[in-house]
Amino acid sequence: MEQPTRIDLLELDIDLRLTDLWREAADVTEWNLDVVSAFMRASYGKGYCDALTEESPGMLCQEHGYDVPDRHPGLREAARRDAA
Repeated sequence: MEQPTRIDLLELDIDLRLTDLWREAADVTEWNLDVVSAFMRASYGKGYCDALTEESPGMLCQEHGYDVPDRHPGLREAARRDAA
């Protein structure tokens, strides 16, 4: 049997985090732009909340062997100004 790739494992991890949304998607009988848009927003929101509650920033990337992207330089500067 072929070993799963890093992307396969990342996709599985994300799918597990979206289990509730997948369950709801299975019940949708009529897909249209409004329904797809609602699921896209819900997925984005779920990912955002998950990122905020990780034990350490970038943990999902690290666990799957990906580099943790740097924060946007403008955000770092704004955070420094707010902290001062």
